Amino acid sequence: MHSDIHLMLHTFRSAELRDEAAGFHPARPGFRHRVGWTMIELGLKLTQAPPVRARAPRAV
Repeated sequence: MHSDIHLMLHTFRSAELRDEAAGFHPARPGFRHRVGWTMIELGLKLTQAPPVRARAPRAV
C-alpha cells in the first residue's frame, strides 16, 4: 500500500472516530453503582488494621 493512500485512509478513519466520540455522552452512575463503591470503600476501611497504641509501663 502506498504511503499516500495509507495516510488518506487514516485521515478518513480518524475523522469518523472524532465524529462518533463527539456524539457519545457517558451515562450517569446509577444507585447500584454508587452503593457498590460505597460498600467497597467501607470494606477496605474495616480490613485495615487499627493503629497500635503504645502503653506506658506500669510501676508495681
